Amino acid sequence: MPASVPNWSVSDVFEPDGTEQLPPELVEQSAPEPEPVSAGAGAPPGPSTPSTAERTERAERAEPADLDTLLSVAVEAVSGTPREGQTAMAKAVDNAIESGEHLAVQAGTGTGKSLAYLVPAIRHAVAANTTVVVSTATIALQRQLVERDLPRLATALSEALGRRPTFAILKGRRNYLCLNRVHGNAPEEPEEAALFDPAAISALERDVRRLREWSSETETGDRDELVPGVSERAWRQMSVTANECLGAHRCPVGADCFAEHARNEAGRADIVVTNHALLAIDALDDKPVLPEHDMVVVDEAHDLVDRVTSAAGGELSGSAVKQAAKRCGRAVDEEIADRLNEAGEGLEFVLGESAPGRLEELPRELSSALSGVRDAAAACVTALGTEQREDAETGSVRKLALAPTQEVHDTAMRLLDGFDAPEGERHDVVWLSAENGRAPALKVAPLGVGGLLRQRLFEQRTTVLTSATLALGGSFDTLAGQWGLPPQRAARPAADTATAAEPPSDASEPSWVGLDVGSPFDYQRSGILYVARHLPSPGRDGLPESYLDELAELVTAAGGRTLGLFSSMRAARQACDELRERLSTPVLCQGEDSTGLLVDSFAKDPATSLFGTLSLWQGVDVPGESLQLVVMDRIPFPRPDDPLASARQKAISANGGNGFITVAGTHAALLLAQGAGRLLRSASDRGVVAVLDPRLATARYGSFLHASLPPFWSTHDPEVVRGALRRLDSATTDR
Repeated sequence: MPASVPNWSVSDVFEPDGTEQLPPELVEQSAPEPEPVSAGAGAPPGPSTPSTAERTERAERAEPADLDTLLSVAVEAVSGTPREGQTAMAKAVDNAIESGEHLAVQAGTGTGKSLAYLVPAIRHAVAANTTVVVSTATIALQRQLVERDLPRLATALSEALGRRPTFAILKGRRNYLCLNRVHGNAPEEPEEAALFDPAAISALERDVRRLREWSSETETGDRDELVPGVSERAWRQMSVTANECLGAHRCPVGADCFAEHARNEAGRADIVVTNHALLAIDALDDKPVLPEHDMVVVDEAHDLVDRVTSAAGGELSGSAVKQAAKRCGRAVDEEIADRLNEAGEGLEFVLGESAPGRLEELPRELSSALSGVRDAAAACVTALGTEQREDAETGSVRKLALAPTQEVHDTAMRLLDGFDAPEGERHDVVWLSAENGRAPALKVAPLGVGGLLRQRLFEQRTTVLTSATLALGGSFDTLAGQWGLPPQRAARPAADTATAAEPPSDASEPSWVGLDVGSPFDYQRSGILYVARHLPSPGRDGLPESYLDELAELVTAAGGRTLGLFSSMRAARQACDELRERLSTPVLCQGEDSTGLLVDSFAKDPATSLFGTLSLWQGVDVPGESLQLVVMDRIPFPRPDDPLASARQKAISANGGNGFITVAGTHAALLLAQGAGRLLRSASDRGVVAVLDPRLATARYGSFLHASLPPFWSTHDPEVVRGALRRLDSATTDR
């Protein structure tokens, strides 16, 4: 133990008792059921992107400098200092490019992983005159890359590369204004019942008028650049999906199309930043949406499976069917459209009479309703016909009707076909969802996406997957299996990276390397992991009184400065209401304002605490004295009635695997590691991660979860932790 640790803590022993039992919340029970990242194309302001011919000419003029030189220049440009982990990661990425061997690299907070993959990626793109795609899970990271990292690197590396590297951000078409709709060449959305409210109509009209005015001012048409934004309903009036688009060659304003211009810019860029949803759509669709590229960097790779699963899923509700029928009513015979509307009403009735949850068999009434929707949608698709010589307005009406109707038809077909095979051989999971006051809807998602990723990603191009959280339980294999990669030996240390040799010749399995480059943070001296072993295991009826007592004592000792991460909004609200009565320091609760404003308020006042749920586990970056205590109320296992998780767990167990660890354990380990990662955001940060759930110390699966967390110094003694927090609060207040 480091000599400096006793300065604010004392040693303790971590002794799991070896008991083996499934957590009670994973035992099947009747409980309420729980609930794609948008994607568009655009380039940031800056020099015009060179043509392919210009890029070729420039590439022939000079050979880019070596990686060490470029990395040194890049680090100096961002006023950084050389970091061992960053250098090791950059060399590993460069070796992956040379060898074609895929790379999974865990890089802890503070490593500077963005720079570590961008520098070799830029060098490769310039030297080979090609494009590298960088995919992220969050808008925040996309903005960081496009607005901060890439502009600085483009300027700093220009001389050493022989030319200025170019970059663009690629999103889905729905994220851009459609000038055809702005100019009135396409119909507005069919009226909904809510729009009979005069106030709603007035607000919609104001938003649409503002969008029309903005269309003549904006250079990109990118929704994210419109501040303040407009309602989703208004944006739908002025945008189209890829399937609704007339196509640049047929659209009367195709030459000025924002989305087409953005795609053209991306097609000529060295680095294209996109998101996991669009990466998945590119893999799923036979028509590529990403520009031609030979390498992909997947940042925030811990979220890849969930994002790809979402993009590969489908949803069908009675209201969606009726909305498609309304659109068809403008383009086909009334009788044909009415048939689809009636089928939608029939589906709506059957869903309203059905119990939410996963469907292991398709009830006869639901099968009949889905068959009716499928057949009526097919009749509408046939009546809409194929593309013809027609004016822009007629063509738009047809396309706007065809896209949702085809989707309704295809989803109904997929739902019906999903039950054809015996249960153990099915590829899709189907469930009925009725949550948050929304109308019931049937949802379908693939049981696994490993085969898709393997075939359409890893077999097509070199891929680098990175995150601060990849090695769960000390191994990359758990996530690798979900990605479709074969099991791997133990993670290689940074000193033993891949070489530029040819990968193994076994073409049946993708070759990959796992590498953990660590973190520059000294976790043992900077943070304490406190597991409240003396508390009872959490129950199902809210937070026990002992948990609230423990939480109040911890927050009091810390002087506020607390991020409370809860497994449900019910628990977060209960804790917030209770602690507002007990504490003299402010407590904010997620949902009381926008998450961004709440986080800003939390960061500005060290005495304030912020309590919330899922988005806070992964989305908070507050370095400094405002965050010195992270509290997690319980191990975040998925709900036992989560249809996808339970189906995946059952399938793995049926095939002889450990379904609990592979699915529920992985889910919990990822969230625990992400939550714990909120504590140390800079090298000078100090604090405590407190887990109130004693099972992290007492259950056998606790060792797997514990091994997934950063290597904090750990204790079970509440007096030690409260004393450490009080000293830290006092030292911070005295500064």
